[in-house]
Amino acid sequence: MTPAANDFILTLSCADAKGIVYSVSGVLYQAGCNILDSQQFGDPATGLFFMRVHFAVPAHLDGAEKVELLFADLRQRFGMQALIHAVARRARVLIAVSRQAHCLNDLLFRWRAGQIPMDVVGVVSNHRDCASLAAHYEVPFHHEPLAAGADAQTKRAQELRIEALMREQGVELLVLARYMQILSAEFCAALDGRAINIHHSFLPSFKGARPYRQAHERGVKLIGATAHYVTPELDEGPIIEQDVQRVDHGLDADELTSVGQDVENQVLARAVRWHVEHRILRNGHKTVVFK
Repeated sequence: MTPAANDFILTLSCADAKGIVYSVSGVLYQAGCNILDSQQFGDPATGLFFMRVHFAVPAHLDGAEKVELLFADLRQRFGMQALIHAVARRARVLIAVSRQAHCLNDLLFRWRAGQIPMDVVGVVSNHRDCASLAAHYEVPFHHEPLAAGADAQTKRAQELRIEALMREQGVELLVLARYMQILSAEFCAALDGRAINIHHSFLPSFKGARPYRQAHERGVKLIGATAHYVTPELDEGPIIEQDVQRVDHGLDADELTSVGQDVENQVLARAVRWHVEHRILRNGHKTVVFK
């Protein structure tokens, strides 16, 4: 369904206090807006309050700038970090991949099927393996090679080319869809809050190549995946989504790998969709996800 041009989403966080929901609702009511959905959460551990409101505005509020002005007083009164998002404006997304194509293929299919409201502006890879898949979906493919054992300076130069591509294309989210490179602290800082990674949940038990085969050799009974925001601490960024699947001795290594990759696909797709729908708010090292 095509979103209405007059639909907006407000996301906010601030110190918890009495009257926040009342005040936000009152501002919207006085402006003639119609609240379509509202969710909130107060975290007793941090004393912070989080809220997401989807609302429609009347004709005279014909732009995000005018909608922003509605909340100027509330921002000051409650010390809010408040953002306004036009629902009709789709996020511009770049997908990074290495050789394993399952997450890339799943995201591109869901995008083309209209399941994730985003615009995929390109695929970037350190290998050429996924070029034909990108071409099938008519998405520009950018090859940024890295030789095995490349030094830090060479890696950083490659990252800077990706950063330049993101600026050129107005990219708002970088999705690491099994992109098998460790990002530098500088790149992670530049991507803060706008890069999502997926990994199998065997870390740190099964590191390196072919983790599912390692898991099969150990006879695991539960496999899963984790999607998280990228930070300089490897695979320790704020978690967005996780899921698991039970397995048993009847699966061979290839079958177990297939099950694991399916879980990765689903977890990453949900995380990306929630991000572009403005459902995720950062809460220190955690996230609040309004589903």
